[in-house]
Amino acid sequence: MSSEVQGDLAGLQSALLNTESVEQFLHELAVLAARTVSDGMSCGMAVRQRGRAAPVTACSDPLASEADSVQRQAGTGPVMHAMRHARPVRVHDTATDDRWPRFSRQAASLGIRSCCALPLIAEGEPSGVLVLYARRPRAFGPEETLRAEKFARHASGALTLSLRMASCVDQNDQLRSSIVSRAVIDQALGVIMARERCPQDKAFAMLRSASQNTNVKLRDLAATIVTSVSGQPPGPTAPFEDG
Repeated sequence: MSSEVQGDLAGLQSALLNTESVEQFLHELAVLAARTVSDGMSCGMAVRQRGRAAPVTACSDPLASEADSVQRQAGTGPVMHAMRHARPVRVHDTATDDRWPRFSRQAASLGIRSCCALPLIAEGEPSGVLVLYARRPRAFGPEETLRAEKFARHASGALTLSLRMASCVDQNDQLRSSIVSRAVIDQALGVIMARERCPQDKAFAMLRSASQNTNVKLRDLAATIVTSVSGQPPGPTAPFEDG
């Protein structure tokens, strides 16, 4: 394994271990990509994440952020094209490229003269784009392009792992919230059963009917009942201990 590949993998591993969200990971990825491919470059990342209406984006610096904003506002450009068609896109010179006139014109005004957008594959399908911006025309020759493509392949694997980790965190949060809600509802049912001297199923029917009639969520209504009895909002349930 070459020292260049080892450096890429070490940087990606560090990003995975030291970030707490997909957004933070993408930012570290963008900074690492810009530094790896060539000095003086900027990098933007855009990833489609399940449950999000718009792509999650991150940039290595303000220049990449401005270029990203131009394309999001216009709804077109090399990043959008690479994401939609899952194919690499190179702009050799924004002063002469006419495929996306608005992007080329505004990118040139920002000092961006060339760019290279590469699709990222996560979970077996195109899910994002890595785009590199350079301040000189024709900055992406064979060597720079090859280096960018290698980094994109390594980044795709790390991205897959990051998205899976984020999905696990979301599922754990949902499960934790469900457990807390169930505990609050059970406490409220105990209060209703004591007050009305009725079994649990009847108490639940009464609670559900009150929720529907007042248009208040079941958990919120249950919390109100528990608070009215205990004098304070219900907190997380304490774990059972042996002994």
